[in-house]
Amino acid sequence: MSSAIDNFLKNPLWLAPMAGVTDRAFRTICIRHGAGITYSEMVSAKGLQYGGAQTFALIGPAPEEQQFAVQLFGSDPLCMADQAAVVERQLGERLAFIDVNMGCPVRKVAGKGEGSALMKTPDLAAEIIARMADAVSVPVTAKFRSGWTEETINAVSFAQRLEEAGAALVAVHGRTARQFYRGEADWSIIRQVKEAVSIPVAGSGDVWTREDAERMQKECGVDAVLVARGARGNPWIFEGVEPTQRMRLETMREHLDLFVGFEGDEHLTPLRAQLAWYLHGTPGAATLRRELSFATSYEDFAGIIDAAEKHLSREGR
Repeated sequence: MSSAIDNFLKNPLWLAPMAGVTDRAFRTICIRHGAGITYSEMVSAKGLQYGGAQTFALIGPAPEEQQFAVQLFGSDPLCMADQAAVVERQLGERLAFIDVNMGCPVRKVAGKGEGSALMKTPDLAAEIIARMADAVSVPVTAKFRSGWTEETINAVSFAQRLEEAGAALVAVHGRTARQFYRGEADWSIIRQVKEAVSIPVAGSGDVWTREDAERMQKECGVDAVLVARGARGNPWIFEGVEPTQRMRLETMREHLDLFVGFEGDEHLTPLRAQLAWYLHGTPGAATLRRELSFATSYEDFAGIIDAAEKHLSREGR
């Protein structure tokens, strides 16, 4: 199993799984800009079990993803194992590995004992990993936080428990579940986990630039860096390139066209937030973001990009 993970560690800057963000269009853009591996959005194992078409759509790779990782969430070991096997059968060689979400802090997930709530039940978390590892031939990994609260930080012992259960890699976000995304990520926890286990460790949290990623590798000794919010509207982070405003708008249009190509043009509201990320530093960004918030059609979105490009041209940029 380790050799399978090692293949992806050759390019250790990875696009982290993000609900509502890492769809096929955005993953394709990040692949084009050099991401070492991409993850699906987190996928409900129960949703797969019930045969939900929308849930199954989340595990489909984009054409340019030769391999990608699927992240499942749930708290029923048997269901998680069964659906991991379903994912492997469906994706075949396109599946790099299966990750278990043990870090999502939102109430509708953690409130059911799933996501970050599994850090409060390490025996259950370990059973999930063990049953999934027995059910599939690809590596099984897990992503979790430093702990449930500041008073119950247990990332080190939790990682060790998952390693014993058969996890091929663990990824650690340096915040507690109670923090959500507030405050600063504590990278020292990530370093402690790396020093405590023998399997590869990926770090996550407050990676906003390529320099941040390199610093995390140096300070924490991690084998890979998961880039999450730092990649939104900034796929150049994987290349270490500072984009021009023209590049941002060109990629904004690329994102629009990819999304419509994959998902059709009937439900484009997710693009309102996704395309707004590219407007950082663009003249009139506040006005453009406001216009995006009302866009509903391809023509609406394309027109906003056209207007932004014309404004740049008038300014000679």
